[in-house]
Amino acid sequence: MQTFLDEIFRAFQRPEQRRWAQAYLWAMIHVAGKKTPRRMALAKSLPSAAAHGLHQFINASPWDWTPVRRRLARWVAARTTPHAWTVAELIIPKRGEHSVGVHRRLDPATGRTVNCQRALVFFLVSGTQCYPVGWSLVLGGTWDTDRERRRRARIPGSEAGRTPADHVLGYAAEAAAQPQLPRVPWVLDLTRCDAAAGVLAGLARQRADVVCEVHPDHLVLPTGQLPPVVTAVSALMELRHARQTHVLLQQTPDGRVRALPVHTYSGTVGSPRPGIGDDVGTRPYRILERPDPDGRQPSRYWLTTLTDRRVDEVLRLARSPTAALTTMATLRQQFGVVDFEGRSFPGWHHHMTMASAAYVYRRLACAPGRTPAPAQAPPRAPAAALSGIPD
Repeated sequence: MQTFLDEIFRAFQRPEQRRWAQAYLWAMIHVAGKKTPRRMALAKSLPSAAAHGLHQFINASPWDWTPVRRRLARWVAARTTPHAWTVAELIIPKRGEHSVGVHRRLDPATGRTVNCQRALVFFLVSGTQCYPVGWSLVLGGTWDTDRERRRRARIPGSEAGRTPADHVLGYAAEAAAQPQLPRVPWVLDLTRCDAAAGVLAGLARQRADVVCEVHPDHLVLPTGQLPPVVTAVSALMELRHARQTHVLLQQTPDGRVRALPVHTYSGTVGSPRPGIGDDVGTRPYRILERPDPDGRQPSRYWLTTLTDRRVDEVLRLARSPTAALTTMATLRQQFGVVDFEGRSFPGWHHHMTMASAAYVYRRLACAPGRTPAPAQAPPRAPAAALSGIPD
């Protein structure tokens, strides 16, 4: 753990910050239940005054979470074989209206209006594993306009008016600017995204490859068609003469093998969005359609720039958002991503950064199949060393 801490938190200049970072990380891994400073301080290896110090480290200590997350992403990339980036949405129900970013919104999954925080989690995907290395808090309601509320929560001015699409494109640009991170495709579920075309255009401007599931009504422009006609992907794939069928084999849970048809558009399509450069608007996408094997659900559609990849390879990449949801469930149940009780924007990002570090440490830094013993003390952080308050 000390080696991991020294690498990930190298940017920390003050010794007490490093000591509280390792205490917080240790407690997130070893303490069961809610991951709040008060509860984590009940661990036998921490001093009785640890609750105040843990709280200060997250809510008051002015450390920058950005370099920590960058090092975490590089650490993951160096120890795995990433093949995709993906994003998952996290809805955190809240009582009251004082938690940073809390607002009322319609939950598409349940159709109910909830009082919540809305976050985006950015994952590096390797094999069947997803590693959370970035976070965004999507503000809503009066958080974009109420200056006094923003001041109390210490929200930077740069966060005003940012949509989920802005957060995704901003993170993609930041990741692309880091040469230590791999240039792998962005695999996204855009079926409920109002700005799906804008996200695709933004990623195209960054020259990023994509595998994006889109709504059946998503509009595309068939390449080489005269006159050019904007068409929904579902309508285009209904033209039997314009599609090719591939048969993939899938093993069912009971051991049987069944054939799954997958259709691809015989040509390529581009974006019909006006006002973007020709180099973006004419970028070729391939359409994949996967009918429901049982015929009970509508077909699903993907757009991908990976026009030279085999169909099974693209569909394997397309599973990344589902894998991210599995990781999200673990983050909720074991790593406290819904437990932050503070009211500040920096505090929220600090807590989520520590949750990511704890998850990555458990998955990659521990010996395979081994869980750190609950009784062990925080390394090189005896109770006396934790008596100071992080500055």
